Amino acid sequence: MDKSKLQENAKKLGIGSYTRHVLLCTGPSCCSEKEGLEAWDELKKQIKEKGLSSGVNACYRTKVGCLRLCESGPIAAVYPEGIWYANLGKTNIEPFVESHLVNGKPLENLVIARNPLHHDQTSSNES
Repeated sequence: MDKSKLQENAKKLGIGSYTRHVLLCTGPSCCSEKEGLEAWDELKKQIKEKGLSSGVNACYRTKVGCLRLCESGPIAAVYPEGIWYANLGKTNIEPFVESHLVNGKPLENLVIARNPLHHDQTSSNES
C-alpha cells in the first residue's frame, strides 16, 4: 500500500474538508437503474451549481448500489446527521439540495428515518 499516494488522492478530492456525505442508492432494487442514474446526475449537477463542492457547506457524494431499503427509491442517507430519504428521484433532488444541503433543513416530506452520528463517539477498537 502506498499510503502517501492515497493521502495525496484524498487531499485532491477534498476529503477531510467535507461537512456532509450523501450516499445515494441508484438501484436496481429500490428503483430502476435509469431513475437512479438520473437522480445521481442531478445530484452531481446541483452540488456543483450550489457551490457545495468546497467551502463551509462542502458535501461529498457517493453512488451506492444498495442501502437495503429496497422500495420507494432512490434512497439516500446524509451524514453526519443520519437523515434517510425515500423517493429522491431527479425531480426531488433540487429541493433536497436547497433545503438540506444548503439551508440545513431536512426535506421532511421525504424523510423516512434518522440515525445521527455523534461526534463524541469513539471506536471500540481504540485503546
